[in-house]
Amino acid sequence: MRMPTKSKSHPEVLTFGCRLNIAESEIIRREAEEAGLHDVVIVNTCAVTAEAERQAGQAIRRLKREKPDVKIIVTGCSSQIDPQKYASMAEVAAVINNDQKTQPESYDKLAGHSSSISSPSRGGLGRGELRNISDSSHIPSLSAMQREFVEVQNGCDNACTFCIIPFGRGASRSVSFENVAKQVRAYVDQGFNEIVLTGVDIASYGRDLPGVPTLGFMTRHVLTHVPDLRRLRLSSLDPAGMDEDLWELIAEEPRLMPHLHLSVQSGDDMILKRMKRRHSNADVLSLVERARRLRPDIVFGADVIAGFPTETDAMFQNTYNLVKECGLTWLHVFQYSARKGTPAARMPQVHGSVRKERADLLRAYGEEASARYYKSLLGTTTSVLVENHGIGCTPQFAKLKLKGEAHIGDIVDARCVKMENDMVVAEVIKTL
Repeated sequence: MRMPTKSKSHPEVLTFGCRLNIAESEIIRREAEEAGLHDVVIVNTCAVTAEAERQAGQAIRRLKREKPDVKIIVTGCSSQIDPQKYASMAEVAAVINNDQKTQPESYDKLAGHSSSISSPSRGGLGRGELRNISDSSHIPSLSAMQREFVEVQNGCDNACTFCIIPFGRGASRSVSFENVAKQVRAYVDQGFNEIVLTGVDIASYGRDLPGVPTLGFMTRHVLTHVPDLRRLRLSSLDPAGMDEDLWELIAEEPRLMPHLHLSVQSGDDMILKRMKRRHSNADVLSLVERARRLRPDIVFGADVIAGFPTETDAMFQNTYNLVKECGLTWLHVFQYSARKGTPAARMPQVHGSVRKERADLLRAYGEEASARYYKSLLGTTTSVLVENHGIGCTPQFAKLKLKGEAHIGDIVDARCVKMENDMVVAEVIKTL
């Protein structure tokens, strides 16, 4: 048996894209390590924009230049949609199907051929070939007790005309609410104080499960069965997917954080129809108004697309006006990117310079809105989850610079005292 000439490195994961990818990347890292993979980097790709795909390809080439001995494995939505693009790259040793990237067998198979990693099946994922999400608990090693993400749902049954993600994620399927609570319980037992429930379209949660439980029902089940969970947060929500259980929790449950991130996309009703979204301008206004009546301290974020095909100046103005009227604080602005194979890619396109101009206007407003919110915190006291590098996160998802003794993962009371380099400085009062 040939002895190694150098120490082997642990597997690394490079992540692009959404919070669900972040959550899955921790599982990928753990499964790869448990399988005994060494000297590998797993690139978990995103396909939401052409820019995300470009960055992944660029990162793969840079990785191989910097670490010529490392084996690069690619997975994620982009590689699912176009596996041959990555399989044909000289830098790539293997491609893993998106629905198999968190499965132990994928990494056991690769580890069995570690001297010459071969690729799993590179065929596309048909909607009829989907496997259910496993009900086994995926608990990563504890690196720093901050927040953890729990995948409650994957895939999407909606047919938004701009979106390629259903091709990369497949049909919507949900984790049983019992198993969601089990996973949350395990994280809380490890010491995590904040959990984020995440998925591709969590508002569709439960439609494929017996009894058709709603997102609100599942969230209530988690909070009831994990009474010592201190903070629960929801990832991006479709405005059309709010159910009455969820509304009651917003009104009554302080452990559900007063922060909703809405998949708004546009404020123009005609553009929303062309996107095949399920909500209207008025629906978003109504949602925000109702939530503020129930929870006056609630703060909203939103995903917004600028320059969707056929969008006129007046249509864009409707979006800009909606963002202002709703008082949205945390804006995530996408400059429309045509994705091959989507209906929107075949519609009359808005010129790239106009898309950029509109995206810049929205981003500028978003910066102003967040700056106003941060200034409003001065003189107030708030609870803060302590993160790395002396940063803390409020229930409304504002990031503060902490002064004073505080340990990562703790929840502390802190008083916001001043602005420093566009950040609010908060003095720690006590650990809660």
